[in-house]
Order: sequence, then C-alpha cells, then structure tokens
Amino acid sequence: MTKKIRSALISVYHKDGLDEILPLLIEHDIKVYSTGGTQTLLEEANVKVNSVESLTSYPSILDGRVKTLHPKVFGGILAKREQNHQAQLVDYEIPELDLVVVDLYPFEDTLQSTDDESTIIEKIDIGGISLIRAAAKNFKDVVVIASKDQYADLYEILAENDAQTEEIERKRLAMKAFQISSHYDTSIFEYFNRPFGDRDHLKISLNSRQSLRYGENPHQYADYYGDLSREFEILNGKSLSYNNLVDIDSAIGIMREFSTSDGVTFAILKHTNSCGLSIRATVLEAYNDALAGDSVSAFGGILITDARLDLATAIAIDGQFYEVLIAPDFDEDALALLCKKKSRRILKRTRDVISKVKVKTLLGGIVVQAADLKTETNEDLQVITKNTPSEAEIGQLIFANKIVKHLKSNTIVLVKDYQLIGMGCGQTSRVDACKQGIDKAKRMGFDVAGAVMASDAFFPFPDCVALAHDNGIRAVIQPGGSINDKLSIEFCNQHDMTMVATGTRHFKH
Repeated sequence: MTKKIRSALISVYHKDGLDEILPLLIEHDIKVYSTGGTQTLLEEANVKVNSVESLTSYPSILDGRVKTLHPKVFGGILAKREQNHQAQLVDYEIPELDLVVVDLYPFEDTLQSTDDESTIIEKIDIGGISLIRAAAKNFKDVVVIASKDQYADLYEILAENDAQTEEIERKRLAMKAFQISSHYDTSIFEYFNRPFGDRDHLKISLNSRQSLRYGENPHQYADYYGDLSREFEILNGKSLSYNNLVDIDSAIGIMREFSTSDGVTFAILKHTNSCGLSIRATVLEAYNDALAGDSVSAFGGILITDARLDLATAIAIDGQFYEVLIAPDFDEDALALLCKKKSRRILKRTRDVISKVKVKTLLGGIVVQAADLKTETNEDLQVITKNTPSEAEIGQLIFANKIVKHLKSNTIVLVKDYQLIGMGCGQTSRVDACKQGIDKAKRMGFDVAGAVMASDAFFPFPDCVALAHDNGIRAVIQPGGSINDKLSIEFCNQHDMTMVATGTRHFKH
C-alpha cells in the first residue's frame, strides 16, 4: 500500500548530508519533531520544528541520556493505522509519526579513537536504537532511515517519489534498519566481552562487502567482508580474486615469522604453500634464491618480501608471471617498471593486522579456533639426542621450523644456508612428504647433504630420519610426543645425528 509521509521524527549524530533533504521537508509540508543539535540545524535551515520536549512535556534529562524515550514518541511510531490504535492516539494526544530518521552515536569509531571507558560507554546509543527498532517493526506504516548512509534513500523518496513509499520499499528499509541495529549491538557485546572471553556465543557482523569475480572456481560465487585498506594500498592491477585473498593471507602469515630476522626475506607461494623462501643480504639475492627453490611452481605464484623493492629486483621479477607482488614499499623507478603491465596486482603493505581466531563452516555449523601464533625460539628447543646442535644448526633449524608451520600437513621441509631447498606437503603419510621433499630438492639441483630437516608433527616411525640420514642430513627438528619417539631418537643416536623437539605440533589442514 502506498503511504504518504506527513510527519517525521529526526534525531541524528552525523548531520553532514542533510542539506539537500531539509528543503524537501518544507516543500512537502512535513511536520517535523526533533531535539538537541538536530533541532538547531533544522531551525537554522528554516524548517519549522516541534521540539520533542514540547510533545512529551519532559526536558532532555540525565546529561542527554533520556530525550525521546517516552510513550508520546513511541506511541506515534508503533501505532497501527487502524481504528483501535488510532482511537488511543486521539485519547492520549499522540501524533502519528510516518518517518523516523536516526543516525546512531559512533560507537565503533569511538573504540578506534580511545580506550577511555567512560567515553566509550557514553557513545552507546539507547534512544536512537530504540527508535530504529520501533520504526522498523511498524514498517507497514512507517519509513525508517537508520544511518547517514541512507540519507540518499530519503532524498530519493522526497525528491523523486513525492514523499510516497510502497510497502516493499518500507520493508527493505526495515531490513537495513535491523541489520544496522544488530551490527551495533554486536560491536557493543564484543567490547564488553573483552575482559571475559565468553565463548558460549559466537557473533560475527561485518558491513563492508566486496563482491569477487567468483570463488575457488568459476561456478562458485564469493564475497569478501572486511577492509583491505587497513593493511594494504593497492598500487596496480586487476581486482583481487578469492584465491588471491587466500594466498595473500598465507603469504602474510609466513612473512610475519621473519619480522625480527637479520637480512631480507623473500617468499614465493603457490596455493597457500611456500615453494621458495630465503633470507639474504639484499632483496635481489633473496628473490633469486627463493626462485631457485622451485622455479617451476613459482609460475603464477604470490611474491612477498619484507624489504623495499628496488629497480634491480624489479627487473628480475619483470620477466616472471605472478599473481600478486607484496612489499612494504617500492623505489619509484621499480614501481614504474612493474606497473607497465596494467593487470599485475601490486600491493604495498602498510600495516600488520593479526587475526587471533580462525573461523570455518562445516557440517552445518561453525568451528572457531585460536590462530596458530606460536613461533618457537631457541628457548623452546629440547635436545633429545646425544649430539647437541651447533649454534649455526640451531639457527637453520628454527628457520626450517618457521616454514614447516605454514605448509599443509603432512609436511617435511629441507633447509640449507637459510634457503628452502625442498619440501613435501599435503601428503597422507609423513614418509611420502619426506620422499617428496628430498626428490624435489635434488630435481632443483641442490645437494641435500648438510641440510637440516623440519617436520610439522612427530615421527611415528624412524623411516623419515632414516631417509634423511641416507641423504646426508644430520640435524632434525620436530615437535616430539609420539609413543614411538624413542625409535627415531635411537636411530639418530646410532647414526651420529642431532634431533631437537619443540613440544608444539603445527598441523595445518
């Protein structure tokens, strides 16, 4: 049913954007009720305003905490346009309200700007959220504008539709209103839950949706909810795809492991797995040695470094096909060269945003776990063999362990001179991962003798350390914890090998 707006309650925090709307209120002779700063703005624009205080016969009290919470306000919003309700409005001298315009106190923005609890609490909107819910509930008769982001909707109704709406439009606006109120309440819950960590309830609410071309495959739709600009500046290239985002997340995760390392780190990833990674004195050397780790898999991969990318490296990269290149900064001439190909996705990483939880849907539900943010250091290592690793070996073992943590299980990593030279990942048995890693290193032209080996989980049998020994590998890092640990330890002791345990498994599925 078509409804004409004849009266309105307007109470907004953000007043920018109302300029074009105010003359239309006058044009359509809409009776306006308001209070506080919004009332002042309206009156300055020559809009005739009836104060809420004159309607309720109560002033704004308690430092503005109570202004609109009154039956004469909510009665006019919630009343059905039917005989029984209309009669009650007459009896209690309550005016109908056909339009409610609210913009809530900026609670989330306040959280970003201060830690002062009293300031944050005062930005929890009570009256506004109540007005929104009331108007949305009575959408059959009332139009609700619940955010400054919807001022354009109101302008269209007033300017182009002669202040008239159909029920389907009012219902659409009500849907948006409940989404806004739900998101607002979720933010408040999350704030109050900070000191308690209540995990009995899962609430996720994200507003900014970016439509992606498709999901993992073309027949799957995909959206991204979040704000990439918090962490990246997109300098060039096509829009990021679902698979790009998944790979970028993995690239950021592996690079975070080396934030305190001496030298420059460069990693190349394919399908979330590192196929090349090295630490060197310069970004060019780091790139070349990362590429040497698996130049075949690097095709179409994700390139990431923790150093400013210079022209020499850009020239080397320019001949390589890759999906995304990420760096904290670029020399001007390097960026100019790389941007000559307009489709290349180039990201400048401006900030490290750490997700402390991982969320996944499965079996008709959702599982949530803490993110694996554990990074082993020298203090975590327990030598479990007769031989003790040298200081140089410990550095290599820690390096290898950081890489193995970010590969799909089951996985084995081979490292030599702070370079990933071979890895086997995503295998159904650990020994197959070990075989794959050794074979790949040899196919890429590396001598595995003298390399160190890392495993994401314990060795149930001594077959992997036996393979390592047969290929000249003498130092191994693994979590430990198998009931058969002694078998691998005994083999190492019998064959003059070194093994350390971290006590932490790093499965990744």
